[in-house]
Amino acid sequence: MPVHRPGSPRPRRAFLAGALIAVCALVPITPASAAESPDATASATAGTTTNTPVTPTTPARGTARMGMGVAAHDGQDGLPTGTRAAQTEGVDVASYQGNVSWTTLWNSGVRWSYNKASEGTYYTNPYFSQQYTGAYGVGMIRGAYHFATPDTTSGATQANYFVDHGGGWSADGRTLPGTLDIEWNPYGDTCYGKSTSGMVSWIRDFLNQYKARTGRNAVIYTSTTWWSQCTGNYAGFSANPLWIARYASTAGTLPAGWSTYTMWQYTSSGPTVGDHDKFNGAPDRVQALAKG
Repeated sequence: MPVHRPGSPRPRRAFLAGALIAVCALVPITPASAAESPDATASATAGTTTNTPVTPTTPARGTARMGMGVAAHDGQDGLPTGTRAAQTEGVDVASYQGNVSWTTLWNSGVRWSYNKASEGTYYTNPYFSQQYTGAYGVGMIRGAYHFATPDTTSGATQANYFVDHGGGWSADGRTLPGTLDIEWNPYGDTCYGKSTSGMVSWIRDFLNQYKARTGRNAVIYTSTTWWSQCTGNYAGFSANPLWIARYASTAGTLPAGWSTYTMWQYTSSGPTVGDHDKFNGAPDRVQALAKG
């Protein structure tokens, strides 16, 4: 029969347990910090899983460039098959290409170029001088283009801005007429918030003012899909040379009003600068366009 002796540890253990409970009751319990709490952790990691949709970032004004939306809207389907003797290689460049190695391009067979001069009435290309004069310096025939933003100012206003900031023309046989780059809006609504008739009026306003300032018909750069959607496939600008955008083995169906293209942007991943083009004719035809 167990005998309880004086000094047995049981009363002592009970005393210590009671004391511990009392001490704990006096110590405040601090909640988990925001960084440590499960809800905060879930919040902090939300959006990092691979199946969460990502909203495209709108680019900064001024960063638009020729062909910026072609691959996304029309896709890419090969390159021109073979080399036609009746076509002349060219390139188009903007500020994102920086200082271009024109000698490298010339040695690879490139004979003409277009350089972005302006956008809207708020941007001029900081590399324009190097790009424009650099192409000329190696022997190329060169021209300038304007990225249109019909939702910001009128066509005539933008034509004036373009001519005043590098988009003019001279009868030196080495300067191509300016190009109106009219395509998908990288900053918002595809058709810049305009109806088809409103877009046609804006384009006409630009072209008329450009001709009034320079005496030349501006080149129109566009894609068939954009032109169909945003102008209703308007057929009234056939007097202006067409520069078609299509990354494929052929230029494909052209916008209404044109039976042939003058230039064709066929890739954005060509050598040296990415954006490469074909002029629909031998080098003497490029020079003929420059002369007017």
